[in-house]
Amino acid sequence: MKDLIREAPLGKVIRYITNNTWLLYPEEEANFALPPEYQAALDHAEKKGQGSPNTSLNGFTATLDGNRATRPDVENTLEHLEPVLSFTQSMKSLKYDKERIEAEGQLDMSRTKSIPIRPVETNSGVILVDWYTTDDQSNPQNWSALKRGWVVFIICAYNWVTYIAGSLWVPAQPGIQEHFGVDIQVGSLGLSMFVVGYGLGPLLFGPITEIPVVGRHSVYLLTFFVYFILTIPTASINSYAAIIVLRFLSGFFGSPAIGIGGASIGDVMSFTYFPYGLGWWILSFWAGPSLGPTVGGFAAMAKGWRWPLWEVVWVSAPMLALLFFCTPETLASNILMRRAKRLRKLTGNDRLRSQGEIDQDGLSMTNIVKETLLRPLEIMAKDPSVFFTNLYTAYFYATYYTFFSVFDVVFPRFYGFNLGETGNAFLACEIGSVLGHIIYFSYLYFYMVPDNKKNGFREQEHRLHPAVLGSLGLPIGLYIFAWTADSNIHWVVPLVGVVIFTVGGYLVIQGLFVYIPISYPNYAASLFTGNDFFRSAMAAGSVHFAKPLFKNLGVHNGVTVLASVGCLGVVGCWALWYFGARLRAASKFAQS
Repeated sequence: MKDLIREAPLGKVIRYITNNTWLLYPEEEANFALPPEYQAALDHAEKKGQGSPNTSLNGFTATLDGNRATRPDVENTLEHLEPVLSFTQSMKSLKYDKERIEAEGQLDMSRTKSIPIRPVETNSGVILVDWYTTDDQSNPQNWSALKRGWVVFIICAYNWVTYIAGSLWVPAQPGIQEHFGVDIQVGSLGLSMFVVGYGLGPLLFGPITEIPVVGRHSVYLLTFFVYFILTIPTASINSYAAIIVLRFLSGFFGSPAIGIGGASIGDVMSFTYFPYGLGWWILSFWAGPSLGPTVGGFAAMAKGWRWPLWEVVWVSAPMLALLFFCTPETLASNILMRRAKRLRKLTGNDRLRSQGEIDQDGLSMTNIVKETLLRPLEIMAKDPSVFFTNLYTAYFYATYYTFFSVFDVVFPRFYGFNLGETGNAFLACEIGSVLGHIIYFSYLYFYMVPDNKKNGFREQEHRLHPAVLGSLGLPIGLYIFAWTADSNIHWVVPLVGVVIFTVGGYLVIQGLFVYIPISYPNYAASLFTGNDFFRSAMAAGSVHFAKPLFKNLGVHNGVTVLASVGCLGVVGCWALWYFGARLRAASKFAQS
């Protein structure tokens, strides 16, 4: 508990107020002794002097860039991994195959022991600060299951709060249109501008969280604080134009967990078990938007249109408190950078630096813009797999957002639902996402994880099985909804179609979101950011084209059009599964 509070903003405030005399780090304790491996490395560097091309420590040779270390008689084993900068970076250097599974298994076993990690010396004489031992509790991947689970919960809760804030506009919209005298297209701007905001935000905040001196949590907290402040005038002012501007800014500043939450989950979970954490994150994608109309419908009926907007404030306040009081930093490079600073203060030796500090020296705004804005567009234009992934996820995300329009037509007109009861119909999306979550976790537990341990990582396309299955559920669910939404058929039947659609969507996005990082490991962060922007832009557009679509074609034909487009997605998903290996072999971006 002490470590959790110390790493949280509350702990940093306490340390600042007490001049770093409370909540001490190990290096600040009076009885702390510099690990002998570091003392030996410092002594060796002092004797050797600077400028030598290589340095050897106990038979291990550090390469010129300091990122890898090799030993002539040991290749790709745990012993090989011990002296390098960090286990995480070492794993990134291995392909996703049986070799990696074996190395990661040995790594997991080593975390139950306390094996000293020898620091690497670069050619310039810098001693790279690393974890002290294989079970170092400062390493996020060595945290207890409870602490790592807490981080996953926080990221998912953050995601859920932002999504529910977006859709709480839906039950408020009829009252807003009446109060301000605007038509339905203008009234829908409150939802679409929020969605555009959270699509744009990660383009800025994503790369910032990768800067070691900044880290992830400071971005989460500061942006969410701004978001929370903006929600208050949104619920209270009497200018529609100002409300729309505030909604856009709220989406923008509330976006980090939407775009980069998966990276935080990856900080604390090994790749073998990362899909479990990703599964919870994806669940919050689907669960959040569907709950907005549910919790806001009856409130809007009883208290007026401002009440759902105040609910945004109320649901956000506890989230802000959790981020401040008990959410730790997870970025390894940030944690090691602060450790290096404490060690320099302790020893008075400036040779002790973290890899993050060295990498940070080479950062430039030009490189950041290139990697986060231009690189995703380049890869999408040149790589069919990425283009299809972005297009397909944008399709079903946009289709999901058309529900906010079609439900308002179907259930009041055909079944006589009031505003609150129509909001409750969105619980079908909640049920579908939970069922998809259970199905996917069962697939991981009974098949994928055991198969990985037994056979190693197979071809990346092996990870697409859930997406291939889920792609069938998208059009099937929409066809059922399209042709059973009728007053002569019980309202449960079309909602069964919604459940099937949501299950399919959950499985598709899980399969594709695991496929992308293992196929494009060097560009995964920028590709996820680009995907978030692409699907958010499509979802924002769907908010406005849905009403004309259903007005001109009717509910049955309109939803049938969406279902038929989904059939093309089935073909594309199966084609990606079948031809993916050949596409990757022809791509200069993918890993074979």
